[in-house]
Amino acid sequence: MPDMSAHLALTQLVPFAAEELDKNKVTPGVLGFVVFAALALAVWMLMKSMSRHMGKISFEEAPDPKATPDAPAAAPGK
Repeated sequence: MPDMSAHLALTQLVPFAAEELDKNKVTPGVLGFVVFAALALAVWMLMKSMSRHMGKISFEEAPDPKATPDAPAAAPGK
């Protein structure tokens, strides 16, 4: 029987909620904030992880195969 009273209470409260609802105003509410905060936290963690992984990379550019090591570099402007 408790289920019946809960159902009856919900059917009595729904019309009151519908009357107070402003159809021109839509807000995301608590659920929207929680989803946004979770996405922001996930992006922050991904950026931190990417920064750590990029810091581990040691990249040295390969020398130009066309340049000869014996010839001096041409002076700029000449």
